[in-house]
Amino acid sequence: MDDQVKIAVLQQKVDDLKPIIYKLDQTIEKLSEVNTTVSRMLAVHEERLSKSEEIDSVLFAKIDELRDKMDSDHNSVLSRLQNLEKKVWMGIGIVAVVSFLGQTTWFDLTTPPQQSKIVSSYDK
Repeated sequence: MDDQVKIAVLQQKVDDLKPIIYKLDQTIEKLSEVNTTVSRMLAVHEERLSKSEEIDSVLFAKIDELRDKMDSDHNSVLSRLQNLEKKVWMGIGIVAVVSFLGQTTWFDLTTPPQQSKIVSSYDK
């Protein structure tokens, strides 16, 4: 009878452990599902990061090209402005010389020639 009691006690313990084992099985299944989901999410995020890095490299290349083009355009505009400035100063110089020469020529044309006083005193 002693063996039967032991078997009954063991049977009761096994019956008590069945729900716990069932819950452990469910928990293990849920953990594996979560693990699979997290793995998928990590793969998606890794793909997004790699695409983002590709986009960043393309954008940086475009920015470098744009900077080079802007430097070239800036140098071109600066050169054109310097040439224009030279032409303006040359024009101002020419106008100054022409106005000076024109003024002296105009002065010579508008003033009557003066006779020398020495010559006029002999005429009398």
